[in-house]
Amino acid sequence: MPGTPTDPTRLRAVLTAFFALDGFIFAGWVVRIPAIKEQTGASAGTLGLALLGVSAGAVVTMMLTGRLCHRYGNHQVTVACAVLLSLSVSLPPLTHSAPTLGLVLLIFGAAYGGINVAFNSAAVELVRAMQRPIMPSFHAAFSLGGMVGAGLGGLVAGTLTPTQHLFGLTVLGLLVTALIGRPLLRLQPPAPRDDSPKEEAAPRRLNTRTRGLVVTFGLIALCTAFGEGALADWSALHLQQDLDASAGAAAIGYSCFALAMTAGRLSGTRLLERLGRTRTLVAGGTTAAVGMLLGALAPTLWAAVLGFVITGLGLANLFPVAVERAGTLAGPDGVAIASTLGYGGMLLGPPAIGFMADWYSLPAALTSVAVLAATAALIGFLTRHAAER
Repeated sequence: MPGTPTDPTRLRAVLTAFFALDGFIFAGWVVRIPAIKEQTGASAGTLGLALLGVSAGAVVTMMLTGRLCHRYGNHQVTVACAVLLSLSVSLPPLTHSAPTLGLVLLIFGAAYGGINVAFNSAAVELVRAMQRPIMPSFHAAFSLGGMVGAGLGGLVAGTLTPTQHLFGLTVLGLLVTALIGRPLLRLQPPAPRDDSPKEEAAPRRLNTRTRGLVVTFGLIALCTAFGEGALADWSALHLQQDLDASAGAAAIGYSCFALAMTAGRLSGTRLLERLGRTRTLVAGGTTAAVGMLLGALAPTLWAAVLGFVITGLGLANLFPVAVERAGTLAGPDGVAIASTLGYGGMLLGPPAIGFMADWYSLPAALTSVAVLAATAALIGFLTRHAAER
């Protein structure tokens, strides 16, 4: 049965809600990891191996999801993955060993990776049809959903068990999916506008040249996500260990970074309309590199926190732009490739920083974030002819 004609404003609102739901559910799981660790009796090492289940499930599923989107449609796959994500988040507190936890996290990771490819592919179609660079607004919704999910999780952690909390997320996730999934399934994917440039009208076939361009944009996503993962896991320790900050003050560093990224994404559409993709990539990567050098090497706490804020503002729009360009070039397959590389960067960042910190020092290791941000800026400049309309 054909869907109803697409209302771009309504479709944008529905997709934004799915991005926010994804961030909300994922953050709700993350804040309960310490309690799940205690419940399973896992050591730090075995917990780390179990948590790889999320990563493994996501990375494997991302490439498969591109093909599923081609066959069944981005909207249908988005709704199906949202249901699976909502159901699977209730599974971790039912486990009592690290191996079992790892197995259920494979399911959770598969749903998380799948929905990210599906709704990013749907968002790319809408960006192409509207001819407005609105991709950062979707990722801002994900960031806001994550902040709300983490905040709510912290508030209820003292009163609800992990089982109660995560089952509550399942119920809420299914209700929200039922509410916003029905209009998404009824809306047809948007068609490009009649006055769209020929190269923007439809994705290209994934030949060798196109695949090379998609991988190149995926490298920008990797460089960006490397920094996000590194700061999530190491910023507080850097402030506490190297700058003698208290535990409370050290936690402020990552919070300020996350807030800066959210603010940067909320203003991303206007920035892209003003600067264009190439200048946004180059300016963002350069800004992040300068900010991270300050954050890693500053001699005082507040100077380092300022560096983290500058880094967040710089990195904010690099990932959305990279994924959008990959999707414009190659549709869901392009989104899948870029997302897989980006997720790989987020996985690579924390352990890479740890190894470099052992070899040199943590401040020196954190400068690698600046190097990769500068690399993203350089790639953005070198691909300027492919990046612009």
